[in-house]
Amino acid sequence: MGSRREVEDWIRDGAIRANGSVATLGSQVDAGDRITVRGYHYRVIEGDSRQRVLIYHKPEGEVISRKDPQGRPSVFDHLPRLKNGRWVAVGRLDINTSGLLLLTTDGELANALTHPSSGIEREYAVRIFGQASNEQLQALRDGVELEDGPACFDDIVERGGQGRNHWYHVILREGRNREVRRLWASQELTVSRLARVRFGAILLPRWLKPGKWHDMKPEHLRSLNAELGLKSDKQLMLKASTPARGRKTR
Repeated sequence: MGSRREVEDWIRDGAIRANGSVATLGSQVDAGDRITVRGYHYRVIEGDSRQRVLIYHKPEGEVISRKDPQGRPSVFDHLPRLKNGRWVAVGRLDINTSGLLLLTTDGELANALTHPSSGIEREYAVRIFGQASNEQLQALRDGVELEDGPACFDDIVERGGQGRNHWYHVILREGRNREVRRLWASQELTVSRLARVRFGAILLPRWLKPGKWHDMKPEHLRSLNAELGLKSDKQLMLKASTPARGRKTR
């Protein structure tokens, strides 16, 4: 409607009213409030924010890179196009790993979610060939030495299996390259299927099919920002409402 200075002048002149009262510099409004600007009526609505988070069900066979020298399919092939900015993957899943992948337009949020200091749990469903002994499971809980330092699972839960295949759910708080597979390999056990099913409080919805995504709801986004100590990115907009004094809305 005008520059910041122009709008401040309108406020000083009493040309802007909020919910029927003359607005002053520093007045705050929220979604649902009514604003009158120089005779024109508006309603405050919550508009599209620059911050978006997608929950994506990554299938096996897709890479998490925009350009692959081998021409393999990418997770970015399926995402909605953005007018401004770009999608940032929160952590990585290797080509043979499926499941929950978060993508966001906010680099600060992505960094906060993956920084080691966040200590956010990641839960994986793992199918291994063979059955781990109690000693092997305890070693994975206590910690083993990998080539890039010590590592362990925070928790391991048996989920049954058939024949030579057995399922486990494991939890860790790091995102090192192929860490889940390398931990099991340290016990001479081979992972035949691997899927991430949870990232922090965010679960992979059962109804979300591989290769599909959906937007995280605004209220969940605000909770996520608050949990990480980040400023909520709610954007408010004005929508033309009933005209005042017979004048047209604009």
